[in-house]
Amino acid sequence: MVKRKAKKRMTDEQEFEIMKLVLDKFLWLGFIVMGWGMFQTLSTGLLTEGIWYLIAGAILLIIFMIMIIKEYQIWK
Repeated sequence: MVKRKAKKRMTDEQEFEIMKLVLDKFLWLGFIVMGWGMFQTLSTGLLTEGIWYLIAGAILLIIFMIMIIKEYQIWK
C-alpha cells in the first residue's frame, strides 16, 4: 500500500511573501509602460505621441490593483 504524504499548508506570512514577489513584477510592468510613454512624449516633444502609453500603463496598474484586492479577499 502506498503511503500518501500530507500536503503542507503555507502560513499566511509565506503566502503574503509569495504574493509580494509576484505582484512586484506586475507593478514593474505597468511602470515600464508608463515610463516608455513619458520617454516618447519627452523625446518627440508631442504629448500625443506618448499619452496612449501613459494611459495604457495606468490602466494596467488599475487592473492589477483590482486583481490584488479580489485575490486577497478570496484568501481571507
